[in-house]
Amino acid sequence: MPNLSLADPWLVAIVLNTTLAIVGLLLPKKPLTNWGLVHGWFLGVLLWGCLGWQGFLVMFSYLVLGTGVTYIGKDIKEAKGIAEKRSGARGPENLWGSAVIGVLCALGYTFYPHPWWLLGYVASISTKLSDTCASEIGKAYGKSTFLITNFQPVPPGTEGAISLEGTTAGIVGSLLMAGVGWGVNFIHDWEVAICALSALVATTLESLIGATLQNKYAWLTNEVVNGINTAIGAGVAVSLAWLFK
Repeated sequence: MPNLSLADPWLVAIVLNTTLAIVGLLLPKKPLTNWGLVHGWFLGVLLWGCLGWQGFLVMFSYLVLGTGVTYIGKDIKEAKGIAEKRSGARGPENLWGSAVIGVLCALGYTFYPHPWWLLGYVASISTKLSDTCASEIGKAYGKSTFLITNFQPVPPGTEGAISLEGTTAGIVGSLLMAGVGWGVNFIHDWEVAICALSALVATTLESLIGATLQNKYAWLTNEVVNGINTAIGAGVAVSLAWLFK
């Protein structure tokens, strides 16, 4: 059995995430459900072990920002009946739908270290925060909401609906998340723009999926669509980096 020290990233990951899980249980407004906290513990340990504190911080920042934005205009969304269930607390399905592509990028970097894995990681999470910001702000403050396929007016919260306010918030969210990735030296400065552009492409395609396919197939849940969305964001970012290398 290997000797563990305080410098061992896996030991640090276990201690830190156990502490955070306990704090999460004690919070009056939980960002994760109880089972979400259990799965979050595994996710946090895995990310810290594979990518160090930098990778953990990127995902933790998404959780904080993504949870925070669900509370913006909460009363408005509740009055419309389109607020997030469980007051925005995320369960295991939400967690993995948002993070599965990031986890694959983290594992890829562990076994085959290459900067494109880190770009894909940051881009996937930038895409998810972009999607969260666009959805939450659009539902609360979108003055004119249109279906992406025909630009006909639809009620806020409709699958495939877009608004100027939501789209703008999505771009800001992706830039914020990419900025965190840049701040921990996971991506170069010019790749911040790549992450934002990739997030815009991915969330636009996600809206198309929501408007045309999601209601036709029972397996195409919001969590599955989130996984597709983040995969597109990561794929577009890495493709652009390869194209302009």
